[in-house]
Amino acid sequence: MLTRRHIRVKVMQSIYAFIQAEEGKLEKEEKFLKSSMENMYGLYLHLLDLFVEIHKMAEEQLELSQKKYLATSEERNPNRRFVNNRVLRRLADDEALNEKLKKRGLSWELEEEYVKILYKKMVESDIYQRYMVSENDSFKADKEFLAALFQDVIAPDEKLYEYLEDKQLTWTDDLPLVNTLILKMLKKIKPVAESDYFHPELFKDDDDREYATQLFRKTILNNEKIMKEIEGKTPNWDTERIAGIDAILLRMAICEFLRFPSIPVKVTINEYLEIAKEYSTPKSSIFINGILDKLVKEYQENNTLNKSGRGLM
Repeated sequence: MLTRRHIRVKVMQSIYAFIQAEEGKLEKEEKFLKSSMENMYGLYLHLLDLFVEIHKMAEEQLELSQKKYLATSEERNPNRRFVNNRVLRRLADDEALNEKLKKRGLSWELEEEYVKILYKKMVESDIYQRYMVSENDSFKADKEFLAALFQDVIAPDEKLYEYLEDKQLTWTDDLPLVNTLILKMLKKIKPVAESDYFHPELFKDDDDREYATQLFRKTILNNEKIMKEIEGKTPNWDTERIAGIDAILLRMAICEFLRFPSIPVKVTINEYLEIAKEYSTPKSSIFINGILDKLVKEYQENNTLNKSGRGLM
């Protein structure tokens, strides 16, 4: 679920918090890092549960319309296409999802207004209107509808974004990755899917989990040595004048060069340039690329890079 790039972003944020704290403590910020990564999984579960709540609201609306004293023929025999959606039914019956939500104390019960907003927005959308009258009643049609609904109606909703931002500060950074993951899972689900299909592991493997912790520790514990590596590589800048995020990204990249032999140099450079484009100034990626390029050439000349495996240069 967590990509290496997202792990790097989480580490960057934790190092920034460590630096900003007047008496930064390694153990405290390491706990923040682990909590931040775990919270991303909570966001994923919370958004999955949003589908369940919208589905539940649709069922309630159908029941209310049928109970009307002067119900019309259409209200007595409503179109049940949405509530019978096969993927929604699977989510609604997912006991593991319920257990994980309870464990994390996540629920839309007190946030029903957002469910109502999105339900109304859905019903008024062209995507929903076309789906409800379509004669193509298949699993494929069900999942394609949900994918389109999430991509075009739910994910871009500003009210939902504001709510998530207030609920958990780190969720706004996690949202693009989580949205992409949910969309991918909706598009790829099969009629006969594993019972744990909607429950991917937070980390791909133990190596990724360990990588997150080690990158954080090694970047901070080797700070003095790493900063010396940067000195002299910025002729027009004092190291103290380098933008805060740029300095952190440089330190992390150099740490990967010197302390993570299995990560290719090109991968490290490309990853931190992409992160700089998203989180720092417009010229940061050019600035960082220039410094890293000088360092790599120097390391290669001095045979300092300790890289193992094929294609690591």
